[in-house]
Amino acid sequence: MKISKVLGLCVLGSTVLFGANSLVTNAMNSGLKPIPQSKFELLKLIDDAKDPITSQKVELGKKLYFDPRMSKSSLISCNTCHNLGLGGVDGVSAAIGHGWTVNPHHLNSPTVYNAVFFKAQFWDGRSPHLADQAQGPVQAAPEMAAPPKLVEKRITSIPEYVSEFKKAYGDDVKIDFKRITSTIAIFEKTLITPSRFDDFLNGSNEALNKHEKEGLKIFLNKGCASCHTGIALGGTMQPFQIASKYKFINVGDFKGNAESMVKTPTLRNITETAPYFHNGQFWSLKDAVKEMGSIQLGIKISNKDAGKIVTFLKALKGRKPDISYPQLPDSSSTTPHPDAK
Repeated sequence: MKISKVLGLCVLGSTVLFGANSLVTNAMNSGLKPIPQSKFELLKLIDDAKDPITSQKVELGKKLYFDPRMSKSSLISCNTCHNLGLGGVDGVSAAIGHGWTVNPHHLNSPTVYNAVFFKAQFWDGRSPHLADQAQGPVQAAPEMAAPPKLVEKRITSIPEYVSEFKKAYGDDVKIDFKRITSTIAIFEKTLITPSRFDDFLNGSNEALNKHEKEGLKIFLNKGCASCHTGIALGGTMQPFQIASKYKFINVGDFKGNAESMVKTPTLRNITETAPYFHNGQFWSLKDAVKEMGSIQLGIKISNKDAGKIVTFLKALKGRKPDISYPQLPDSSSTTPHPDAK
């Protein structure tokens, strides 16, 4: 199967010509960008010539993403905290990992959908791309707690996985931790969800109704796009608490990176990813919008305007790729046993 067919599920063509639309122009001038309709243009954004996306790599990466044997306990998979049926998140305030450990910094699991468009990964932005990010949670003691050597032994002890790696990368492939996690990242690159908002920016004026357009105007006029920008409507490092203190800043000890910068979460599929903020303290999207106005923009956003912004944000719920739960290969007699301690 060609990768264009894989990505064909992620994009929707439009026969509507781009017109002179002042709201579209305003949005574009504010830094907002649509997911490209062209498969070629999309691949230019997400592919890596040194490790190109192929259908074999995507399918293998999907299996590894869903395989709990990637964790020390053999109970936790990537999908545990980034559930693709729940907007790519786990729906709890702070991630829960190995041994029912709550994230020690009380950090909320960000969505994996559209993460390929993020300029930085993790809340503190310490990883530049998905292939690097994928290594972190697997090893982290409060998350999957699996040392690289254990992961390598697990995967290479499973004949079907060895065969699939050879098919995807060639007979001389080195199946090490970096290769295993980068293959997961290749699958994650395909988790793209174009929405009616993208259709609107791409020229379909009727893709948004008048209430959603009004919400977009308020979103732009209030300055929300100063942080929630680009294709991801987020995913860049920004200063936090510019105008005032975040109401729940003392829940957990996270204060950002060394420069007090925090990765701005994407607004795509935002209605599916509650609770909000890095420590998951807001369950109401409207209240989260009002809080952002206070701490980032130094303005009071009324209930009415916040509600209109939320109406627009609902239009960012995208079309998900069709992902079936994979049948995972059998362990062998040499596969390291689960260890929940």
